[in-house]
Amino acid sequence: MRFRAGFALVFSFFLAPGGMAFAEPVRIKDLVEIDGVRGNDLVGYGLVVGLNGTGDGIRNAPFTEEIMANLLERLGVNVVGEQYRPKNVAAVFVTAALPPFSRAGARIDVTVSAIGDAKSLLGGTLIMTPLNGADGQIYAVAQGTIIAGGVQAEGEAARVVQGVPTAGTIPSGARVEREVPFDFTQVTIIRLALKTADFTTASRIEQAINKMTGRRAATMLDAGTVALDLDRLNASSPAHALAQIETLRIDPATRARVVVDQRSGTIVIGEDVRISRVAVAQGSLTLRVEELPLVVQPDPFSAGETIIVPRSTAEIETSGTRLAEVSGGTSLSEVIGGLNALGVRPHDMIDILKSIHAAGALHAEFVIQ
Repeated sequence: MRFRAGFALVFSFFLAPGGMAFAEPVRIKDLVEIDGVRGNDLVGYGLVVGLNGTGDGIRNAPFTEEIMANLLERLGVNVVGEQYRPKNVAAVFVTAALPPFSRAGARIDVTVSAIGDAKSLLGGTLIMTPLNGADGQIYAVAQGTIIAGGVQAEGEAARVVQGVPTAGTIPSGARVEREVPFDFTQVTIIRLALKTADFTTASRIEQAINKMTGRRAATMLDAGTVALDLDRLNASSPAHALAQIETLRIDPATRARVVVDQRSGTIVIGEDVRISRVAVAQGSLTLRVEELPLVVQPDPFSAGETIIVPRSTAEIETSGTRLAEVSGGTSLSEVIGGLNALGVRPHDMIDILKSIHAAGALHAEFVIQ
C-alpha cells in the first residue's frame, strides 16, 4: 500500500480583461456596524415532544422527566407518584439572537440543541419555551416543528448517521414579546465601527461622506471608527442620516493575506500578496509497504499443522526537482504564475508557501486554519 497526502489547491482572485487585478466598490453599510445598534442573545430551556423513540433515556437524563412533570402539572395533569418512561421527549437548549429594533410581535429564528442522550430531534415539536436575555427578562417565546440538521438510519447490527440530528432550527420559530428600550432619535453623534479595522478604509469612508455632503460631516477617529456629526448632515433624524450615507460605495483596503486550510487543503491568496525573488527545491517522500505471507504445508503423514509465515517488504522512495527560481511578482497573476512554474502537485504547495514565508520572501500575513 502507499501513503501519500492529498490536497486541493484553490486560488481566489479577480482579473480584468487586460490581466489587471481590480476590486469591486463596496457599500459602506457592508463594511461597518453602527455603534450601539446591536442584537442581543437569548437562551431558554425547553422540551421537544413527538420523537419516534429517539428521545432522552430517563435514567441518563432525569431532568427530562422533571420538566415533563412540571409541564403536565401546569396543564392540569397530576402525575405525582406515577411511573412513566417516555421515549419520545428530549430536553433541549433553545438559542436565538434578538435583532436590533425588533418590535413586539416580530418573528425570529431559533436553534434547538439536545442536552441529554437523545439520538435525534428529527420530526420533533418544541413546546412553548420562554427565551431570556442576559438580564433574566423574557424577550421571546419559541414553539414549532424542528428542522433537524442531519438524518440517521439504523438496524439490528448497523447504524448510519449523516450530519448532526441532535440539533436543528425553527425558522421564524419565536415571537418577540418584549422590546429592548433604545431611543435612536436622541442620538447626536453616530460612530461607524469598521468590521475590519483599517486606516485606509476608514479614511476612504470619511472622504466619501464629506464629498457627498460638501462639508466635514465625518471624522476618522482611529482605524476602526468614523464619527458622524448629524448637525452637518442636514438630516431630519439619525435614521435619515444613515440612509443617506450607507449606500455610498468605496474601495476597501485589506491587508495582504494568505489563508491555508490544512483539513481541506484549500489555499486562498489575497490580491495584494507579493513574493520576493526566491529559489525553491521541493521533494516528495513515498512509503511502500507490501505484505506477502507465505503458507507452509507440513510433510505428508507428519501430523503437522499448516502455518503462515509473515513476509513483509518496506521501501522508501524519494523524488525531487532541481532548484528552481521564483521571480518576484508585482501582481497576483504573476505570483500565481511563479508558483505554478515550480511544476509541483497541488498538495505540495502548502509546504512551499510555509517555507517561503519562513524565509521572509512572502510579504503577507500567513494564516493557518
